[in-house]
Amino acid sequence: MPSYTVTVATGTQWFAGTDDYVYLSLEGTAGCSERHLLDKPFYNDFERGAVDSYDVTVEEDLGEIQLIKIEKRKYWYQDDWYLKYITVKTPMGDYLEFPCYRWITDEKEIVLRDGRAKLARDDKIQILKQHRRKELETRQKTYRWKEWHPGFPLSIDANSHSDLPRDIQFDNEKGVDFILNYSKAMENLYVNRFMHMFQSSWSDFADFERIFVRISNTISEYVMQHWKEDFMFGYQFLNGCNPVLIRRCTEIPKKLPVTTDMVECSLERNLTLEEEVKQGNIFIVDYELLDGVDANKTDPCTIQYLAAPICLLYKNLENKIVPIAIQLGQKPGPDNPIFLPSDATYDWLLAKIWVRSSDFHIHQTVTHLLRTHLVSEVFSIAMFRQLPAVHPLFKLLVPHMRFTIAINTKAREQLICECGLFDKANATGGGGHVQMVQKAMKELTYSSLCFPEEIKAKGMDSKEDIPYYYYRDDGINVWEAIKSFAEDVIHIYYESDEVVCEDVELQAFVKDIYVYGMRGVKASGFPKTIRTREKLSEYLTVIIFTTSAQHAAVNFGQYDWCSWIPNAPPTMRCPPPTEKGTVTIEQIVESLPDRGRSCWHLGAVWALSQFQENELFLGMYPDEHFVEKPVKEAMAKFRKNLDEIVNAITERNKNKKLPYYYLSPDRIPNSVAV
Repeated sequence: MPSYTVTVATGTQWFAGTDDYVYLSLEGTAGCSERHLLDKPFYNDFERGAVDSYDVTVEEDLGEIQLIKIEKRKYWYQDDWYLKYITVKTPMGDYLEFPCYRWITDEKEIVLRDGRAKLARDDKIQILKQHRRKELETRQKTYRWKEWHPGFPLSIDANSHSDLPRDIQFDNEKGVDFILNYSKAMENLYVNRFMHMFQSSWSDFADFERIFVRISNTISEYVMQHWKEDFMFGYQFLNGCNPVLIRRCTEIPKKLPVTTDMVECSLERNLTLEEEVKQGNIFIVDYELLDGVDANKTDPCTIQYLAAPICLLYKNLENKIVPIAIQLGQKPGPDNPIFLPSDATYDWLLAKIWVRSSDFHIHQTVTHLLRTHLVSEVFSIAMFRQLPAVHPLFKLLVPHMRFTIAINTKAREQLICECGLFDKANATGGGGHVQMVQKAMKELTYSSLCFPEEIKAKGMDSKEDIPYYYYRDDGINVWEAIKSFAEDVIHIYYESDEVVCEDVELQAFVKDIYVYGMRGVKASGFPKTIRTREKLSEYLTVIIFTTSAQHAAVNFGQYDWCSWIPNAPPTMRCPPPTEKGTVTIEQIVESLPDRGRSCWHLGAVWALSQFQENELFLGMYPDEHFVEKPVKEAMAKFRKNLDEIVNAITERNKNKKLPYYYLSPDRIPNSVAV
């Protein structure tokens, strides 16, 4: 009688093994096997990390194996089991791989297909068509869209982490408990003794060192030493943790009535301001989005303030970007002066602090939350709803969706919810962050997620003109590596543009993102359909780059750049100055966050800057969803390209006082998971 050797691999996560009854049956083109008992309680099979083999004997040859059915029946208590994969050796000596990488919970049956990626058009047998359809029907009932706030991208329909499907939950929920992590961070930083001291001001700038010097970190210490300098202020617009706002100024806006006479002492080329603009030496950062946003009112004992400044910057003869004019409000007038480097020292310093505080708010809520976290969740939900596990694009994208829905659900549960942790220290807490996302959604476009296109649209693409923009240089290199990888995979499975057009699952995926993620807004520029392989490669690059590189670029530098609180105040406790010549050091310190808010802020930026335990970085695919040799060769080529980028960045950073490494592929996690 024919005999099949079945090998079963159990995951290495905590509690991945099971003591339940486990049954297996095989379904082939010539028939089905009986249900075979593989394991029963106390046989010590299917333990964590185990690889167990069994012989399954059948009456007659089953033909080509199409499906494997796995059933788990409870023995005593609920005992979830993480099944990595199953391999089958046929009587003819052939090996078939059946990837799973899922939790089997309760008393459920799962049905696996072999690991070869297939488009819907490739399935000719009815049982495979039926399996494909049933999987998507089940997923669409499980992964439902929900509106968290009006105007937001839709998110997962779950009120808490425990409501999520087991497959997308964190392995260890405690590891991502924001309250626990922030408290631990403050304890590790030795600042927990200050965490309840709200309304208690620091004495002076040096006093902030009491919650800072416990951690030795090259960049953060350099920031502490040089934060007052105009060079450091300008440099952060290029290579800090929010390097996405600066753009070349093509015309001085009417709402910023700055003249050559005002900034003449800052201009080094003996040109007028207008001539400097024409030569491309003037840059601008406008925080207009903050105009009209309500400041945090959750603490009646502390009035908090926001501003919507406009900052004009200049490329000097050393090719350094430095500030030359700051207006702290959007409407010019006598009570909204334009602050200049030639003003009194504390006037100019306070104006820069206000810009840094505004930059922090835009970074946290728009650059980070909306444009990486929420957008990545949209991609993730649409993938689970519209792409079956056998689809090549599911296999390509699923590593880049790891834990994204889980981290966002946890954030809505603890961090950015009403009365959440975000309200404790941030001037945009208490609802201001919601207003900001709603306003920013109107500016969220598909082209703005296409990295090279967005850099060019801002006039920041010339390496000759702007030589020290490492975020741009490294970002484009990583973008090109991802795009090349996406193209390689696409050409394996899509032989022509016609095949792209006919892929109904792909088109449903794209439509889900447009309709539910971007709320069907035509102005967003998100495609409703994709008709060419070239456009598909760009679309997949947007998804992978956003979920990996873009998030890394704006997330993991938070402690480096924001831990010295005067450089990134999460709130301001005095209103912006309305006249010059009155600012004192005491007024600046009184404006900065109190001791309690400073500590919560420090705990937050520390916790958010840490990699996950067992982090998987770009190009690492330990779960073998793909089994075909051409794709594995494409992966090897991708890793080689990434290694070359790592080496180039490492070489460039040698002996630099301010190394830029946030877009080094060995520091880019595959997905948004923190």
